[in-house]
Amino acid sequence: MQLAVWTYEGPPHVGAMRVATGMAGLHYVLHAPQGDTYADLLFTMIERRSARPPVTYTTFQARDLGGDTAELFKTAALDAYRRFEPEAMIVGSSCTAELIQDDPGGLAKALRLPVPVVALELPSYSKKENWGASETFYQLVRALAGPHAPPPGTRRGPGRVCNILGPTALGFRHRDDVREITGLLGRMGIEVRVTAPMGARPSDLARLGEADFNVVLYPEVAGQAASWLTRTFGQKATRTIPIGTNATRAFVEEVAALAGIDAAPVLAAEEARAAWYARSVDSNYLTGKRVFVFGDATHAVAAARVAAEEMGFKVVGLGTYSREFARDIREAAKLHDVEPLIGEDYLEVEAAIQAAQPELILGTQMERHIAKRLGIPCAVISAPVHVQDYPARYSPQMGFEGANVLFDTWVHPLMMGLEEHLLGMFREDFEFHAEAAPSHLGGAPAPAPVAIAEAPAGPAGWTAEAEAELRKIPFFVRGKARRNTERFAGERGLASITLETLYDAKAHFSR
Repeated sequence: MQLAVWTYEGPPHVGAMRVATGMAGLHYVLHAPQGDTYADLLFTMIERRSARPPVTYTTFQARDLGGDTAELFKTAALDAYRRFEPEAMIVGSSCTAELIQDDPGGLAKALRLPVPVVALELPSYSKKENWGASETFYQLVRALAGPHAPPPGTRRGPGRVCNILGPTALGFRHRDDVREITGLLGRMGIEVRVTAPMGARPSDLARLGEADFNVVLYPEVAGQAASWLTRTFGQKATRTIPIGTNATRAFVEEVAALAGIDAAPVLAAEEARAAWYARSVDSNYLTGKRVFVFGDATHAVAAARVAAEEMGFKVVGLGTYSREFARDIREAAKLHDVEPLIGEDYLEVEAAIQAAQPELILGTQMERHIAKRLGIPCAVISAPVHVQDYPARYSPQMGFEGANVLFDTWVHPLMMGLEEHLLGMFREDFEFHAEAAPSHLGGAPAPAPVAIAEAPAGPAGWTAEAEAELRKIPFFVRGKARRNTERFAGERGLASITLETLYDAKAHFSR
């Protein structure tokens, strides 16, 4: 049934494909039936890559199941090596091919190819895409960097050479994040030896041990490999994710400590306009806006922190589909005094959003669709994403410039103070009348969200005086005011809603 509905993550072989597609000189031979080749579209159509992924499929059909599918795999692997001449290969099965148990690793080993071949065992029915990317990167790092490990007990002191770990193909703004953080590290006088997986070759992975420490940008992908590098090479790894002004400053201090340099000159020279804008009069109007956050763990935790600490929003919901990082979400939820939501059912997420009644949603492509149905402003902060989230412009999420992008992306969908003031002034104008919808929500008024909890009694009628007063409330919170007042009246068994009832409900829900 899961295959028939939307899902936040694909099967693990898609994660392996993200690693292979981000790298150069690596080829992926995937034992898969004809129907499992759809994953190419994720990169060529959604990420708008100019070249298809470096993947060869065996593409066996139903009639082949009565013959030797293992021989099909060996032929495909040999042909792929001869055609592409990669530095290294990875081999594995798709979720469907896993059922026929052909052992791609053993079959590839029997071919005795003159390049490293890493066999992937990705359990498709118990694991998901991010886990597949993490496991693939980990296995590649072990296979290619492992032979260069120093003797046990070798100590490593502070140094100014690092690796950047975690970015992949089909990652949310990974390309721009790498550019931003590489520039920041360069201004600190730190050399980046290898960026991986994205942009690296197999020969680069063999050089990972040359760096003094590792910068982990996406723990979902690089956390396992970074831990192995710490144990094997003595390389420490960063823990701070530089999303938002405060976190970026903390990241600079952490990197400076690992490199043995002074962070003060760098921090004094850096500036994020978002920090000043967030303190401006018009932005202060947005203080206390209710925001619901959902995405992968890294971006969800960071977004909730930025929303609360830097923009003055009130986090009313926080969740993730990344079950492997459920502990991080639970710890963050405690800080914001909300109940963590951990799961992959988008209908459950939609119900939680309706119950929380937020004024802004920060989520994935799925939450964008939910927001459109509910008429709530939304900004995408995490994969899964669609084509519009791979902009042609430079648009990082990390670093000081990333903080500026976050401010623009999150605040602009909301009604600013000056905008509401002008709408109030021209309320009776034919263009700006009370029923006009906000420009960011389309040309027609959005339907009010469906209330989760029903009042014990039927809805009370509104007097003309109360209805007129309700129309004076800004339209982007009018629906919420109407629902709260009707609930207030229903709980008290009132037959009609008067002006006094409206004021009483407002006082009740403002406590």
